[in-house]
Amino acid sequence: MTEVRRTGAASASLWERDEEVATITRAVDTLCADRSSPGTLLEARGEAGVGKTALLAETRRIAEARGCTVWSARGGETLRSVPFNVVRQLLQPALVSMLPEEAREYLGDWYDIAGPALGIADPGERQADPQGVCDGLVAAVRRLARREWPLVLMVDDAHWADQETLRWLAALAERLDETSVLVVIARRPGDVSGDNARHLEAAGAMGRPLGPLNALTPDATAGLTRATLGAHAEASFCREVWAVTGGNPYETVELLAKVQDSELQPVEAEAAELRDLNRSARGGGLVARLEQLGVDSTRFAWAAAILGGGITVDMVARLATLDRADAARCAELLRGARILSVPDSAGNPGADDLEFVHPLIATAVYNSIPDALRTAMHGIAAQLVTDSGLGAAAASRHLLKVHPDDDQEVVFQLREAAREHLAVGAPDAARLCLERALREPPLPESHARVLFELGCATLLTAPATTIGHLRTALAMPGLDGEQRVDAVFRLSQALLHNDQLEEAVRTVEAEAARNPDPSARLRLQAAQYMWEGIHAGETSSPHRSARLAELAATCTGRDNAERALLILRGFDAMTHGESAEEVVELCDRALVNGRLAPGLGWTDTEWGLELPMMLASSYAYADRLDRAEALFTEALRAYESAGWSGGHLALAHAYVGLGHRRRGRLREAEESLRESLRIAERVGRGLPLYWSATCNLVDTLLARGHVEEARTVADQYGFAPPYPSTIVLPDPRPVRGRLLLAVGRTEEGVNELEAAEKAAAARGRHNPVVVPWATELARALAGEDPGRAARLAADARRQAERFGTDTAIGEALRCAAALETGQRAVRLAAQAVTYLEASPCQYEHAAARVEYGIAARSSAELERGLALADSCGADGLVARAREALAVGRTG
Repeated sequence: MTEVRRTGAASASLWERDEEVATITRAVDTLCADRSSPGTLLEARGEAGVGKTALLAETRRIAEARGCTVWSARGGETLRSVPFNVVRQLLQPALVSMLPEEAREYLGDWYDIAGPALGIADPGERQADPQGVCDGLVAAVRRLARREWPLVLMVDDAHWADQETLRWLAALAERLDETSVLVVIARRPGDVSGDNARHLEAAGAMGRPLGPLNALTPDATAGLTRATLGAHAEASFCREVWAVTGGNPYETVELLAKVQDSELQPVEAEAAELRDLNRSARGGGLVARLEQLGVDSTRFAWAAAILGGGITVDMVARLATLDRADAARCAELLRGARILSVPDSAGNPGADDLEFVHPLIATAVYNSIPDALRTAMHGIAAQLVTDSGLGAAAASRHLLKVHPDDDQEVVFQLREAAREHLAVGAPDAARLCLERALREPPLPESHARVLFELGCATLLTAPATTIGHLRTALAMPGLDGEQRVDAVFRLSQALLHNDQLEEAVRTVEAEAARNPDPSARLRLQAAQYMWEGIHAGETSSPHRSARLAELAATCTGRDNAERALLILRGFDAMTHGESAEEVVELCDRALVNGRLAPGLGWTDTEWGLELPMMLASSYAYADRLDRAEALFTEALRAYESAGWSGGHLALAHAYVGLGHRRRGRLREAEESLRESLRIAERVGRGLPLYWSATCNLVDTLLARGHVEEARTVADQYGFAPPYPSTIVLPDPRPVRGRLLLAVGRTEEGVNELEAAEKAAAARGRHNPVVVPWATELARALAGEDPGRAARLAADARRQAERFGTDTAIGEALRCAAALETGQRAVRLAAQAVTYLEASPCQYEHAAARVEYGIAARSSAELERGLALADSCGADGLVARAREALAVGRTG
C-alpha cells in the first residue's frame, strides 16, 4: 500500500500521488539538464475531481523552483467553439509582451501565417490553410522554447479544448523530438468525440501517462481528514468522509472545508451530517448555497458562467446589470464561498480577473441558469463583446446559443464571423457560424449566398457536404452573373474532390449550355475541358480534342478564360503526343510577359491549381524543363509563403520532384518526393496528390537502381490498381509494369504494360514519354516474341518523331538499339546518344552513353556514361558501367 503522507509543500489533493510527482520531477530535471534534449509530453487522465489540476499545480511548483518558465491554459466546456482559444492562452502573453517589430522578426516567415491565429496580427484577405496555420503554431513553439528555455507548457481540461488547439497539440507532440519543451496535459476520459478525440488521442499516444489517477483509499482519506481537521478526528468520522465522497480528492477537500466552516466536530456523533454538507458542495446543493448569497451574487455567478473565459468584474457587472460597487461586493462573496477565485500567476491576471474554482462548479452554475434566461444572456453577451470592439468572431460563440428569431443583424454578424474564422484558418468554426445563420434564417435574396459561403467553407474538409449546399444554393434565386458561375465552378471542384469527376464535367457543361453570357460560357467551357483533361477513365468524349482545338484557335490570350483554354489545349496536345513545338507555342501564349497572369497563379482560387500544374507539366514533357522548373519552384515558394502546408504543398513538392527526375537529379528528386509523401500522409491516402508522389518516387527509385526500395514504397503506399480517376504523370501503369519486371514478376509486368496500352489507346494518349508502355513492353518481349517487340519499337519511334522532342526520339532509339545486335545496335545506340545529349534529361543521356559504350566496347564512352550516371545518383547504372569496364579490361 502507498504510504499515507503528503508530499512537502504540495496540495492536499496530492495524497497518494508520489509516483506521479516523481515522474514529473524527472521530466523537469531532464528538460533542465540539456538545451538540446528532446521534448516530453505527460498526460494526466482521470475523472472529474480526481486531482489532475492539483498535479498541474505541483508541476508548476517544481518547475518554477528549478528556474523554468511555465505557461498554462485551460479548456472550457462552453468555449469549445472558440478557435485557437487554448493555444492563445498559452502563447499570446509572451508574444504580446514583445514589440510588434520584435514579434515579427522573431516569428519570421511564420508571422503572417500564425500571427492571426494567435491574435497578434491582422488576418489577410484570403482563406488561410488550416494545416499551414497549425505548422506555423508548432514553429512558434519551437522558437519560443529556444528563447524561454527551459519552458513548460500545461493544458488543463484538454478534453474541452477547441478543435484547432487539439490539432496543434497533436502536431506538436509529433515533433517533440526536435523541440526541447515539457508539455503536461490533463484530461478526462471520454467527454470528447470526432476529430477532437482523434487529435487528443494522437497527442496522448506520443507521451507518457501520469497514472492512472484513482480515488483515494480509506487510509489516505483518513490521513487527509486528520491533517485538515486535527489528529483527534475519530476513525468512524474519517471512514464516513471516504464513504460520502468515494475518495474523490476534490470532493474530499471541499467537504473538509465545509466541515471547518460549519465548526462540525470530527467525531462519530457528527458523522451523519457529512452527507448533507457534501450535497451543498455540488449540483443542487451548490445552487442552493449560491442562492443563500443573495440575488445579486447569483446573477453575478450566472454572468461569469455565460462569459466562460475572460471574466472580469467590469464585464460581469455589465452583463448582470450591476453597478461597479455591488459587482465588486458579489465577487468577494463568491470568492469567500469558494465558487470564484483569482487565476494563478501564469496568465498575469489583473486585479479584477476571476475564474471558477473548479470546472465542476462552472458547469453546475451554467446549468442552473433557466433556459430562457441563459439564451437571453448569451444574446446580451454577444452585444457586449461586439461593443467592446472584439469583433464578430469573438461574439459568435454567444450568437450560436441564441434562438433563431429572423434577425438579419445576427445573420450579418455570423457571416462576418465566418469570414474572420476562415481568414485565421478555422473552417470548422466558420461552418458552425454559417449553419447557424441559415437557421435564423437569412432573407430570401441572401439565402443562396449564405449557402454558397457555407459550401466554400467546407470545400476542402467535407466535399460531400459542400455538394449538397451548393446544389441547394444554385436551385434558389439570389446567385446571378459571376456569383452563379463561381458557385457552379466550386460545385464542380467539390464533385472532383469527392471522386465524382464525370458529374463535375456534366455540371459545368450543362451550365455553359444555358448561360447566355459569352464570357461566362467560355469560363465554364474551359472548366469542362479542364476536368475532362485530367480524367483518367477508359473512354474519351467523342471529338473532344477537335472541339478544344477549334475553340482554342480563336483565343488570343486576352483574358483568363482564353488563357485557360490555351493551357488546356497545350496539355491535351502534349498528352496526345502532337507536335511539342506547337505545345510550347500554345503554352507561351497563355503567359503574360512570360509569367502566370493574375488570377491564374498558384494561390489564386478563381481557377485552382490544376491549370498551372497542366501548364508546367506540358513544358516538362516538351523538353522545356527550364520553364517547367521555374513554375514548379514558384508553386513551392508560393505555398510555403502563404502557409499552405496541406495538399497544395504536397503536390508542389511532388512536381518539384518530377522536375528533378526529368532533369536527371535523382537524389534531389527522391528527397522532394519523400517530403511530398510525408505531407500527403497528413492529408489522406488515395487522393490524386498521393498517387503523384508515390508514382514518381517509385519511378525515381527504379532509375536509381534501388529496386527493393521501390518495391517497399509500392507496398507501403498501395501503388497498385485500382488507379485514381484523375490523370497522374507519368502514367502509373508503365511505372508499375517496369517495377514488376524489375522484381522478376515478368508475366504480371507484361500484363500491366498491355493494360497501359489499352488505356492509352482508349484515351488517345500517344505521348511515348508520358506513357512509355511501348518501349518497356518491347524490351520485356524481346526474348520470347522478337517480332512483336520490333513492331512496338518501330511504333514508339514513329510516335516519338511525331512529338519531336530530343528526349522522346532518343528514348525510342535506345529501345530500338536494345533489340538489335552487332553494328546495327551500335549505330542506333550512337544516334540515341546524339539526341539525348541535346536533351535536358541527363539520366537518359547517361543510360544511352553506358549502353553505347557496351555495344561499341568503348571504354571512353563507358567512362563518360559512368561520370554522368554518378552525377545523377543512378547507382544501378554506375554499377553496370563499372562492371562493363572491368570486363573490358580483363577481356
